[in-house]
Amino acid sequence: MSETESRLHPDQEISVDGKCPEPVLKSARALRGMQSGEILKVICLDPVSVHDLKAFSDQTGNVLLAQETEEEAGAVHYIHWLRKR
Repeated sequence: MSETESRLHPDQEISVDGKCPEPVLKSARALRGMQSGEILKVICLDPVSVHDLKAFSDQTGNVLLAQETEEEAGAVHYIHWLRKR
């Protein structure tokens, strides 16, 4: 468990294997089903998700709390934490 995860305690977690625009679409869908203030952890394989989820949070008012990159079994994972507005 990363330091960010132990500090943020996500209420929901999703994993997105696809490329743009799938990380934004799946994040938006997940956030719609969450309560205000809850935290969504999004794990992506697409490096563009770093930019796309930042832009998504700026446009929607959902707060991008943190972004991290982790390597696991030779694959890079881009991890994002969003707080629902």
